[in-house]
Amino acid sequence: MTSQLLASELANLIQESKRKHNDLRLAAEKSLEELKSLRASSEPQFADELAQRPNFVNPFIIACGTKNSKFTGIAIVCLQRLIIARAFPRSKLSQILDALQQATSAGLDVQLKILQGLPALLANYSADVKGELLVTALNICCVLQSSKNAIVNHTSAATLQQLVFSVFNKVATEDRSGVGSPTVGDVPVQDGTVSVRAAAMDAYRRPEYLRFSGLPQTFGLELIESVLTNHAAIFATHPEQAHILRTKVMPFVINALRGRLNFATSVRLVRILYTIVRRHLSILPSESGDALEILTQLLDQDTTLWKRSLCMEVFRGIFAEHVLLRRIYMLYDAQAGQKSILKNLTATFVRVSTEKPTVIGLGHQSTIPVATSSAGPSSDQVMLEASGVTGIIAGSVSSDGHNTGISSQWSTVRVPCIDQLDKAEAPTIPESYVYSLTLACITSLSEGLAKFILPLTVPGEGRRRRGAKQEAGRDSPAPQSEEPSEKLERSASFKKNPVPVNPLTLEGHPLYPEIKVCAALIETCWPAILATCSTFLYAALDSEYYHALVRAFQKFAHVAGLLQLATPRDAFLTTLGKAAVPPNVLTACLNAGPARPPPSPAPPEGSGNIFSNARGLLSVDSLVSPSTLGAEKQRQHSMDVSGATLNTRNLLCLRALLNLGIALGPTLGSSWSIVLETLQQADFVMFFTGKAAGRTPLAAKGPDPQAEQEASALLANFNTEIRAVETAASRLLESTIDFPNPAFVEIVGAVCNLLEHAEPPSQASSRPQSPPSVTSPKAPAPPGKRVMSISSPSLAGPNQENQFALAKLGDLASINIERLLAYPPEESGWDPLITELINVMGSVSNTAPVRARAAETLVRILLEEATAMASQPAQVRGEIQNRLLRAFRDSLTPLQASNREVSIASHAVDVDIHKIILEGLKSLLENCGESLISGWELTFEIIDSIFLSRSLAAEAGQDASAERSVLPTRAVKLIRPSFASLQLICSDFLPSLPNACFLNLVDTLYKFCTQDDELNVALTTVTFFWAISDFLSAKSRSMSITEDMMGASGDERLATLAAEPFEKGSAAALWMLLLLRLKSVATDQRLELRNSAIQTLMRIMSAYGESLSPEAWSVCMKTVIFSLLSSVERELRAVDASSAKDKGQEEWKETAIVVTQGVSDLFGSYLSVLAAHRSFAELWEDLVQHFRHLLDLQILDINAATYSALRDILHRCAEQEKPGIGPANLDLAWELWSQRVPVPEDGDEDKLSDNQKCLLVWVETLLVLYGLIRTSFSVGHVRRMLTLLRDAMQHATPGAYASDVEYVTPLQGKILEVFRMVRTDVPGVPSAMVTQVAEFVSLAFAQPDPAKAAAERRTYVAMSKESMSILQSLIVDNASERDIYETGAFAAALTALTTPVVLKYQFKIVTKSVQPWRAATQSAIAVLEASLSHLLRMDLPRATTQNIWQIVVSISNGIISADLAAPAATTADVMDDQAFDIAFFRKLRDLIIPALGAELIPDETRKAYAEGLFRTSIIHAPALAEAAIIYGSDRDPAAGLAALLTKRNGRTIDPPPTKRSLMSEVCLDELFSLVAARQAETASPGTAAAAGHAPDDNDHDDEEDKDDEHIRLARTAAPYLLLRCALPLRAYAADQPLRGRMPQPLSQRRELARVLRRLVALRSEPAAIPHAPPRVPRCATRKHLLRLYPLLVAAARVAGSAGDEMVLALVREALDAVGGEFGV
Repeated sequence: MTSQLLASELANLIQESKRKHNDLRLAAEKSLEELKSLRASSEPQFADELAQRPNFVNPFIIACGTKNSKFTGIAIVCLQRLIIARAFPRSKLSQILDALQQATSAGLDVQLKILQGLPALLANYSADVKGELLVTALNICCVLQSSKNAIVNHTSAATLQQLVFSVFNKVATEDRSGVGSPTVGDVPVQDGTVSVRAAAMDAYRRPEYLRFSGLPQTFGLELIESVLTNHAAIFATHPEQAHILRTKVMPFVINALRGRLNFATSVRLVRILYTIVRRHLSILPSESGDALEILTQLLDQDTTLWKRSLCMEVFRGIFAEHVLLRRIYMLYDAQAGQKSILKNLTATFVRVSTEKPTVIGLGHQSTIPVATSSAGPSSDQVMLEASGVTGIIAGSVSSDGHNTGISSQWSTVRVPCIDQLDKAEAPTIPESYVYSLTLACITSLSEGLAKFILPLTVPGEGRRRRGAKQEAGRDSPAPQSEEPSEKLERSASFKKNPVPVNPLTLEGHPLYPEIKVCAALIETCWPAILATCSTFLYAALDSEYYHALVRAFQKFAHVAGLLQLATPRDAFLTTLGKAAVPPNVLTACLNAGPARPPPSPAPPEGSGNIFSNARGLLSVDSLVSPSTLGAEKQRQHSMDVSGATLNTRNLLCLRALLNLGIALGPTLGSSWSIVLETLQQADFVMFFTGKAAGRTPLAAKGPDPQAEQEASALLANFNTEIRAVETAASRLLESTIDFPNPAFVEIVGAVCNLLEHAEPPSQASSRPQSPPSVTSPKAPAPPGKRVMSISSPSLAGPNQENQFALAKLGDLASINIERLLAYPPEESGWDPLITELINVMGSVSNTAPVRARAAETLVRILLEEATAMASQPAQVRGEIQNRLLRAFRDSLTPLQASNREVSIASHAVDVDIHKIILEGLKSLLENCGESLISGWELTFEIIDSIFLSRSLAAEAGQDASAERSVLPTRAVKLIRPSFASLQLICSDFLPSLPNACFLNLVDTLYKFCTQDDELNVALTTVTFFWAISDFLSAKSRSMSITEDMMGASGDERLATLAAEPFEKGSAAALWMLLLLRLKSVATDQRLELRNSAIQTLMRIMSAYGESLSPEAWSVCMKTVIFSLLSSVERELRAVDASSAKDKGQEEWKETAIVVTQGVSDLFGSYLSVLAAHRSFAELWEDLVQHFRHLLDLQILDINAATYSALRDILHRCAEQEKPGIGPANLDLAWELWSQRVPVPEDGDEDKLSDNQKCLLVWVETLLVLYGLIRTSFSVGHVRRMLTLLRDAMQHATPGAYASDVEYVTPLQGKILEVFRMVRTDVPGVPSAMVTQVAEFVSLAFAQPDPAKAAAERRTYVAMSKESMSILQSLIVDNASERDIYETGAFAAALTALTTPVVLKYQFKIVTKSVQPWRAATQSAIAVLEASLSHLLRMDLPRATTQNIWQIVVSISNGIISADLAAPAATTADVMDDQAFDIAFFRKLRDLIIPALGAELIPDETRKAYAEGLFRTSIIHAPALAEAAIIYGSDRDPAAGLAALLTKRNGRTIDPPPTKRSLMSEVCLDELFSLVAARQAETASPGTAAAAGHAPDDNDHDDEEDKDDEHIRLARTAAPYLLLRCALPLRAYAADQPLRGRMPQPLSQRRELARVLRRLVALRSEPAAIPHAPPRVPRCATRKHLLRLYPLLVAAARVAGSAGDEMVLALVREALDAVGGEFGV
């Protein structure tokens, strides 16, 4: 590329120079030939070969000298190319530079090419371009710099600057190359001359060698600045250069600044000055001091805004470099006789900040700047900045006009004045710009001090660990969005972090001189800095500037504190405190009166906020319960808090103050009062204003949306700032963990000094009074402290102050728990802290909320220490536990003082305090009860503190020797908190309890049982007796209780023995004492309590009875159980005689039941153990006697419980293989049982109550007792038993929801069970049993109105049915016993069974199961089957036998008959019942026929049997005339038959057949059977059975007897048979003619046919029917046909007339039979 370009340009040059410049043409042709001769293949090789040909550049040099523009242009292009490629020899440099200089007059393109080539020339030939060559190159740039063309001008300036830089770069290179380079000359310095080398000489060239006369001043100044900036090291190592600065540059700059220069020149001069100060202060100390003084004077005296701005921008830069600032102080202010540069400068800041108060909006508090000019920032800009978006570049307003305050919106410029090099005129600068720069200087000063000093104060090993935390705590208090910590956190142990190191003590540190400079700087400048900052604190600043100012304030105070410069530190702390709580706000709150409820300026932040209850600023957690503060809250009213509220900026200052407290805590000493009192005042203001958010005011009135938005943003940020302050306050207290003990004691004392003590009223009174004005007395305030002088109508001021102080005390203790544990109380601060809390808590002069807060704070401290001591060794832990419990006890001592004078109101507060302490004790036990190894006696002392040492009986003036007295308490609300601790001990910590404390525990339990205020507590306490018993039994497996332990002096001997844990029998005595205490509780007047005590007592004895010996059991039964029974009996008798009988008796009745049940369980469970002792007989007799006394009370439930107990005991005895009760004991039990039926007598108030349960238990007792005395149970016993059971059955009341229709009642069932169980092998017993059971069978049917009985649920139906089966069994089993017949028992039984059989459907109660008449029928037949044979064989009185047979006939008639018109028949299954009756009638017929025909049986009995058959056999209801014959009063069958033989009028009404037609047919058949002639071979099987022996054909006498019996039966039945057969024949003869040819009704037709057939077939007993005249010997067996002959004839006549062939045939057959008898 280069060769082609050169060849082309040479050809052009040759072509252009042919005519005139021959030498140029020749030189060009020669160079072209040389170019063509080159054979290089690459650019580097081409350049190297071309550089070896010195004549090659000649045509270009000649061309530049021709002044021809064409030639010059071609030559410059080629020379530039050769320079870049380094393709010409170094020997030609001088000619080439001259050629370039000659070409400077050419056109624009040539000039630019020259400027482009010069830097390459200097770079490629740097070693050769020096001396005159360098001067030539610089002069070329200077010539071109004078060009009017802007492009050339600027390009030449840049090139010149580049060339100058290269010169100084060569100097630096020369310096690095070493000292071996030769010098080229001497140059002058301040003290003479110095030899320099070539590059240094070039850099030193005087101006006269250079043609700089046309160089612009601004450019020259910029060039100087750039050299000073970029080659600062050269001026430090080359004195000749420093000499130039000292003699040339600095005088020029200083003199120029004193004159009236334009903006552009001034900017450059100031920049040079700033650069020299920053970089060359050490080589130009005097000149730099002058320069700084000039700048300070300009700032202070010059009125030109842009000049002052330039000066302030320089100072801002200086203050930003803290190393430079320290050097300035060291060079000037720290040196005697030198200028006080920084002191004067900071003083100037003070004057500047106050010169125009209206510009900065100075006022009595910080405000928000206001812009009132028309122009303003865009809405987007406003929104971004108002929302706090960081990183937004704020621009200045074109004119701040009437703007008030310092704001990033108009108090800044986009580009600082010192950087505006392109401006010829000064830009528009806001008037407040200088003040913003002043703030920046202050901020940079504080920042630099902090960055230098803070790292030196952190111990080496903890620096890295605490770095992050320090940055967070000591940095800017900007608003924080994170939520505050809910819980105080503890940092590292206080043992690892001592007091921060004072850097002034680090004399061996390499930076020690610098540290001293910083300290001296602060000592010198702090008044001016404080004054400046104080001015701006009350100016109008936007949020950005205000935050920066507060950060500067905080860091300056921080550094002063770390250097332990107390005066500046306290001054800054005090000023910051006043900014946090302005005096006018505090004064307004003090004069405003009571606090008001919190308003809602912003959405609430939640209940976790510090100010959520307008109390306890920074209190992390609320310690006062709502109940204790209720009275105070009611006294709060609304107030006008306008102008008396804290705003967000106040809180920002408060947070800065807190951060300083965190950082300087161990070193503050007495200055803690500044921080803490400021917090207290802030808390006070927030309390009175109800945490109302104050709005930050505007600096001026005017429509400024930006200011309004910022004010709204600050208001909205109020709650966030509150949380940030809360966090800072929490961390402030957390930092105390790192304090050494003396420092910690100091802060504890400081917090205690914050407590206000209200004057106590002159006289204790509960009467409302007008509150007096209160002035809070306090200790003398330290310097700078603002004392609250409160004069208001409430005690809210001191109340809130004390609340704050107490909260801080609690937090300090919580954070420093490890300190309090590790050191003695007097060293760790424990003693003053706890003593102060106890004093505040016990003082009646304090308000209720303050006392409550003190108590809760004390409890919290003690609990946290108890939790923290878990890891301590046992010995140390015991001492700490004693200390904690002593603190609990000591806190109650003032409340229990006997001489304490309190009012009703103060007593209520005392009770609340007492409750808090008790709840604290409970929490302590919950947390560390298992590890509690010491202080148990103190624990019980605290628990018992709720009881007064006097009894209710003594208080009421009653007899002090009363058996029981209620133990009064101090207050009802104290019982549950105290009991909660006792509950924990009994449930969880019994193993931890020392043996000596168990007696205390038992006594405490007894106290809680005897108090009368909390029944539930007393009930729960009773259960703990069980827990203690369980524990004691587990420790001592056997209880060696003897009679010797029980002294005559009550419990004193037991208590003495139990108090000695290592004595033999101590555990047994304690256990016995526990039982006696529980027994005393068991007789309490409260029902639930005594019942619970009784049950617990019984459970204890039952559960641990195995460990008791027989002697121990005997002692327990006598001293505990029987004593308890006696007490209950006395109470029952006393209540029965009192006026409150109803309620008292019911309650004591329940108690008696519980006692008897318990006694039963104990006696039954350990009967064998009790029986093994010699005193068992006495015990049993006592027990029965106690039962008898209870029964004598005649209380139904007690009776039931008593017999239940006796039953259970007897049952346990029956279960034992070896009976534990002897006959004598059983006789006592029988006497107890049989003394009476256990129901109240008539007229008793319990008569109408349900006695089923009582009687049931009574009968159950009999069952068990009978099993034990079965062998000796005599007839007398049975009769007494039966009498009592019958009475019980009669006295029994129906159950509430029971019915005895289907099922027997439990009582009935048990009574019947007795009847099944009783032995019947004892003479006289069966008859008695049968008689009684028969009576039971009759009970259901003896009711006058069964339906009414059913409604009253007392029907005895089910029992009657059950009794039937029992009766059947009794008779069947004892049928051979003559006694049951002779005594009438058998007859009574049959009579009882007959009644339901006869009633049948007439019995109105219908059961779902087997009907009573069916059961009676079955039982009756079974009884007769078993007994008839014995009845006939026994020689019984005739009347007895006749009575029995009469009853049997009644049973038979009852079986065959049924009242189908009864209501019960409508729902019955008649057909099934008919079948049942037919079956059992046939059984009965087989049993009694022919025995019924015996001679001793009266004819009336047989007649009743035949008449019953006759009546039942009637299928169709007879006509009225016939009914009169059949059912008439005469009822003579023979007369009736004669009447029926006459003809009656016919009827057309056909009566329906009976529903039991089959039974009618069976009865009709039975009549035919009775009348039929007897044949021996066809005699009934039951005949022999009825006779009592098997059939014997040879026994002719028996056969004759049977014939006689049969004849008697046939003779009795024959009239009824004839009468029965006449009825259908007569009806047919009378009614059928009226029907004509209509057939007879089917049922009547069937009846008539059946009768005719049976008449024809009948062979009647000859002796059954008397002969009718004339006597016909041959018709002995057909007499019945002869008797009915008229009717047969009449029927034949009618049948023939009607054409009734079937009837006619049957009648003809009957007539034929009659004719046959007559021989016809």
